[in-house]
Amino acid sequence: MLNLIRKIKNKQKGTTPMKKIRPSEEKINRNENLLKGKDFSSFDDIVIKLAEGILQEGLENEVTELIGREWYKRTPEETRENEEPEECETEIEERPRRIYRNGSYPRRIATLGGTMELEVPRVRNNKEKHESNLLKNLVILLKEKLHKVVVEAIVRGLSFRDVEECFTDQSGESIISRGSMTGIMERVNIEFEEFRKADLSKVDIVYLYFDGVYESVKKYTKNQTILCSWGISSTGEKLLLGLSAASSENEDSWNEFMESLLARGLRQPLLVISDGNKALIKAIAKNFPLARRQRCIAHKMRNIMNKLPLEEQGRIKGEIHNIYYSYDKTEAEAKSEEFIRKYSNKYPEMVRCFTEDLSSCLEHLNFPESHRKFIRTTNLIERAFVEEKRRTKIIPCHQNEKGMMNLVFGVLIRASKSWRKMKISSLDKTLLVNIRNIIIPDYNNSDFVSYQGAA
Repeated sequence: MLNLIRKIKNKQKGTTPMKKIRPSEEKINRNENLLKGKDFSSFDDIVIKLAEGILQEGLENEVTELIGREWYKRTPEETRENEEPEECETEIEERPRRIYRNGSYPRRIATLGGTMELEVPRVRNNKEKHESNLLKNLVILLKEKLHKVVVEAIVRGLSFRDVEECFTDQSGESIISRGSMTGIMERVNIEFEEFRKADLSKVDIVYLYFDGVYESVKKYTKNQTILCSWGISSTGEKLLLGLSAASSENEDSWNEFMESLLARGLRQPLLVISDGNKALIKAIAKNFPLARRQRCIAHKMRNIMNKLPLEEQGRIKGEIHNIYYSYDKTEAEAKSEEFIRKYSNKYPEMVRCFTEDLSSCLEHLNFPESHRKFIRTTNLIERAFVEEKRRTKIIPCHQNEKGMMNLVFGVLIRASKSWRKMKISSLDKTLLVNIRNIIIPDYNNSDFVSYQGAA
């Protein structure tokens, strides 16, 4: 009725009704000024506004396709319906449902370059609520991209406050809140749970490493321990294998951690590398009885140096270095006997520390020479721990264990992806097969391609 009244008034005035300008036309007109060098503040601003115009037109085209007519156009059936109906005694057939445009509503979409402002068209008289496929797919795409960047920013060293300040729109308002960042970090938790359940039965681990790192968590008076395991496979790949939170590095904790790795299918390695933690050594002996054990000589060297006066440390360290870096174990044992005789009276505590677990300090000399620099220390994960500490030092205390594990896992798994492969030559493979046949005679080498070629 209102439309009819307006038409009558316009006819009396001799004017035609003014048509409303479509949102896409407004944005296109605005973008013409942008391309002429007007009304923009940055390159990102241009990109966002041009994208707005393209997407706005796409949203309107979706509605045009749905209802089957352009703006202010009528179908032939609608034109006939507006004419005077002829009197007819026959029953009027049921008319098909007509779908009409019904204005629009504003929608703000956060992107890495800023916030897009769109007018999403509405329709009425439709059987189902109209949802734009273009808008739905766009939001999923942008959300996925934004979330990935946020996760990487947090894991690589930015605090929640830093991220909040980085992601702002044209007006300086943050497009992502701290609360939403907590939800986004759940993606890392899903990744972590998948990592913890991954099958290890098809990974042929030759060298296996264990170590622990400590993080400050509320309700833990002496920090919480994170037990860590990684390995080098027969193809030379360096892999992070397991992470687990524990109250301390006691024997029970290590046993439980190693049992979880074995339950996931981890096979007996040739060599297990660790520091001198007595509880850890006992757990290794229990869970990997067939493997040889290498004591990390970097940790051992620090322990030995603590038994010496400062002025003697440099000289004696060089002598011990020559022992640990001997050509083979026979040469190292001969040098060790001479070293012990030389210093047993002068520095008995240092000699006692040196001789303790000496055989395990020299175990790497039984393996291929090109591998020794990788297997005589736990430096690989130690460097990863340094990176992890660089990230977590901005957090004085983790709120809970879950948040701590998500962050530590996120840092370490990304660090592990940058680890370079260890080169294993054909000769190395043959030597490893021979060592394995001695240590683990019943090991099924045929399961692994790398050993098939060497056997």
